[in-house]
Amino acid sequence: MKRIISVLMENEPGALSRIVALFSQRNYNVDSLCVAPTHDPSLSRLTITSHGDDKVIEQITKQVNKLIDVLKVADLTDASHIERELMLIKVATPTEKARAEVVRNVDIFRGKIVDVQVNNYTIEMTGTSDKLEAFAQTLANCADVIESSRTGICGLARGDRALRP
Repeated sequence: MKRIISVLMENEPGALSRIVALFSQRNYNVDSLCVAPTHDPSLSRLTITSHGDDKVIEQITKQVNKLIDVLKVADLTDASHIERELMLIKVATPTEKARAEVVRNVDIFRGKIVDVQVNNYTIEMTGTSDKLEAFAQTLANCADVIESSRTGICGLARGDRALRP
C-alpha cells in the first residue's frame, strides 16, 4: 500500500542524507522524495512516498522521529490530505494533426504548454499521481514521448492539522 510520510526537519547539511540512510539501512524503498525549505528558512519539509503495511510504516515513522534533525513526523495517507505532483513532459509534434491532438489532451487534463518548438512541445501538468499517469498514458497513445520528469508527491493535511515545531 502506498504511504505518504511528511517530515518537518531542521534545514541543516546532512539532515536529508541521514533520513535516506535510515531507509536504506532497513531495506525500505523510497518511491519519491520531495524536500524544500518552509516559510521558516531554518526548517525544511520532506514528503516521502513508500510502500508498506501499517507495521512497516509505523516502524519507519518511529525511526525517523528519533533522528536529531527531525522535529515532527506524520503519516498523511489515512487522514484527509491534499497531494500534488508536477510533471514536465516533452512530446514530438511533427505534424499539424499531432500538434492538435496534443493541445486537445492538454486542455482536457487542464495542463499547460510551457515550450513550443518546431517539432516538439513541453507540457507542464500538476495533480495527483493518478492524474499524471492517466495523462502520460493518453499522450503515449497519440504522440511520441521524448522525455519526462516528475517531482514526486508534495502533500499537506487538510483542515487544522499541521506539522509545526
